[in-house]
Amino acid sequence: MNLEEIQDPQFLKTYETEQLNKLAAEIRSFLIEKLSVRGGHLGPNLGVVELTLAMHKVFDSPKDKFIWDVGHQAYVHKILTGRASQFDTLRQYKGLCGFPKRIESEHDVWETGHSSTSLSAAMGMAIARDLKKTDDKVVAVIGDGALTGGMALEALNHIGHEKKDLIVVLNDNEMSIAPNVGALHNVLGRMRTARKYNKAKDELESLIRKIPAFGGKLAATAERVKDSLKYLLVSGMFFEELGYTYLGPVDGHDVDDLIENLTYAKKTKGPVIIHVLTKKGKGYEPAESDKKDSWHGVGPYKIESGQQIKPQQIGPSYSGVVSKTLETLSHKDDRIAVITPAMTIGSKLTDYGKAFPDRLFDVGIAEQHATTMAAGLATQNMKPVLSIYSTFLQRGYDQVVHDVARQNLNVVFTIDRSGLVGADGETHQGVFDIAFLRHIPNMVLMMGKDENELQHMVYSALKYEDGPIAIRFPRGNGSGVPMDEEFENIPIGTWEVLKDGDDVAILTFGTTIPMALEAWEILAKSGVSARVINARFIKPLDSKMLKELYFENMPILTLEEAVLQGGFGSAVLEHAADHQANVIIDRMGIPDCFIEHGSVTKLLEEIGITTPDLVERVKALVKRKAEKGLLT
Repeated sequence: MNLEEIQDPQFLKTYETEQLNKLAAEIRSFLIEKLSVRGGHLGPNLGVVELTLAMHKVFDSPKDKFIWDVGHQAYVHKILTGRASQFDTLRQYKGLCGFPKRIESEHDVWETGHSSTSLSAAMGMAIARDLKKTDDKVVAVIGDGALTGGMALEALNHIGHEKKDLIVVLNDNEMSIAPNVGALHNVLGRMRTARKYNKAKDELESLIRKIPAFGGKLAATAERVKDSLKYLLVSGMFFEELGYTYLGPVDGHDVDDLIENLTYAKKTKGPVIIHVLTKKGKGYEPAESDKKDSWHGVGPYKIESGQQIKPQQIGPSYSGVVSKTLETLSHKDDRIAVITPAMTIGSKLTDYGKAFPDRLFDVGIAEQHATTMAAGLATQNMKPVLSIYSTFLQRGYDQVVHDVARQNLNVVFTIDRSGLVGADGETHQGVFDIAFLRHIPNMVLMMGKDENELQHMVYSALKYEDGPIAIRFPRGNGSGVPMDEEFENIPIGTWEVLKDGDDVAILTFGTTIPMALEAWEILAKSGVSARVINARFIKPLDSKMLKELYFENMPILTLEEAVLQGGFGSAVLEHAADHQANVIIDRMGIPDCFIEHGSVTKLLEEIGITTPDLVERVKALVKRKAEKGLLT
């Protein structure tokens, strides 16, 4: 059938097994073709084709609520709910979002860009349903990796206690963004080997019921025998002890098996867990046989060979520079230990793990635990490094405040994906970390102008002994600057002048340094003398240099790829106010809104952070200074 003609999933109600299997093959071909051009989350979606078809056949979306965790596995759901015609715009500026999006469709009831939130949201929806006395079903699809998150386990416990009618589909493909870790993962591993659990359990209960009940003793004994044998069978006992009816394991690529179990779950009172076994990348050999999970999220690729088309890069990746520097320094300092919440691959820590297997700790999707674990290490005179994405550090905020900074512990935060990240959109833009870290006492926060300065910052952070220190760095690759062979210690709270000038000062750091240097050249040609300052320490500010600018009555423009509220520019304004400086200050940064998906270039254009915008703002400052001079 023509997938782009699908308007809603109701047509599936009449489909038989053969038709569903044929449609599954068509959807896989569609995904493989479309994502080969633009990229996206191919592996997870190829793995849930039959599951998504079965869910839409058994349930009635949007009356019944589907919650996808993490939401990057919702592409098939988007196709079946009338959005196949938009896949050429997937993850592109103003195009189809790569995650569920409430304003995009009534079938998207919850937005999940971060993992482990589905069960809490599902519980809220189930409570609302019961209070409103409606009969809709709530179905949360959660990956085995997402299930290890602390928030998911809290919700799992509460749902089992409350006995709400709620269906949890555990999509177990043994891989999240990276190989899963932890005791729960091992429990699931044992459960995968007990496929006949439910049949055996039913037969056991039937057999016990046939035992003549001569008094309470025999009945009680029979129950103990049943319980003992159930524990011997292992499989679903973990979930049944929490109060769930456990179904599975179910073959996630057998539509009949899926439909049968989903239908049974739909009729069952109380919370139900359906343990579904799927194969990530199913139906596309390069993705299906992938052991490094390089097909989780991909860029463009050649369909026939599976060769991924990588854009030409000049310099090394920022993540790789941090990892390599940590590896070099760890050879010299056995106190260094690196912690990451399921981002070993994303943060390029694989080689570090090979070199120091006993000093890399992937704690799974558990940012709060990772942060406090780092604090615990620091109390023992170790040098813990928490390698974490900016957007994921938000989830450990309380631990940064309470467990790290309040105790003034020497934890190093290497904050990956700081700034705009592009196609992953609102949930992944790393634009809030300056605002939520800058105001915390004892915190030092810095960002290098290039990959060379970044390696020196890692070195400086590990030399620092006076409390928590954080290094921001962007997604992607450096500009190919020469890399110093010897590390340098950068004095805390010091800035550097990159270009001198007398008319106006541009204070910036990190990814916007090239923009400022380009603007400097344009301004020079028009007679404006700008001073470009690498404000590499966001906290503490270089108070000495700022006071010099005040003394020179130099207008200041701050530029940051981060939110303006509470950001670097706000810090400069506060400093000026504290020192009663009568100086003109303007700020450029991200306005008070969430930034959607699209290329970073397009997004910066939309919010007015470009070289031409910068040039105009500088000229306006110079004009204001002249007018102020005339008035006085």
